[in-house]
Amino acid sequence: MPSQIYGYVRVSTKEQNEDRQLIAMQNFGVKQSKIYMDKLSGKDFERPKYKRLMKKIKPGDTLVIKSIDRLGRNYEEILEQWRIITKEKQVGIVVLDMPLLDTRHKNDLTGTLIADIVLQLLSYVAETERINIRQRQAEGIAAAKARGVHLGRPRIDIPVEFYILKERYQSREITTREAAKILGISATTFLRWVDQDQS
Repeated sequence: MPSQIYGYVRVSTKEQNEDRQLIAMQNFGVKQSKIYMDKLSGKDFERPKYKRLMKKIKPGDTLVIKSIDRLGRNYEEILEQWRIITKEKQVGIVVLDMPLLDTRHKNDLTGTLIADIVLQLLSYVAETERINIRQRQAEGIAAAKARGVHLGRPRIDIPVEFYILKERYQSREITTREAAKILGISATTFLRWVDQDQS
């Protein structure tokens, strides 16, 4: 059976940019039927289509991805997947965003060596940037708290009507649910306001 060209696309449910990846695959010459796509939420990294693709590919095939981070979430994972694909599966990889990462020319030792070095460098840079982003976010939150900025949902100001409805509620003219409905809030919030007003 002749060698095949496969494409792999991964997007999170938040970033709907699969079109950009799919167009890049088609421009490279990957057939629509050979493109595998996973759509994942941020916390979930189970990749059923990727796993199916890994069972399908054979030595001599080529795997096309748009960018190196499609292979994994972090430095170790990317390098491990690269090793499995190129060494264990003996499949060529083409990274469209980085022409140096093209291992199809297996006999070209220099090319393979350069691809491995570039991959390690890129993975390291990507992982370092992710750590820096998390650190900047944590520092930003800490600085905001120090300035007294309230993070999270804004507190709702208690409207004047609440005090009238509270009296009617306490004299048992209306229920918690009825009072909350008039104010457009939840029954829990109404009861919390009642407790706050008494304290």
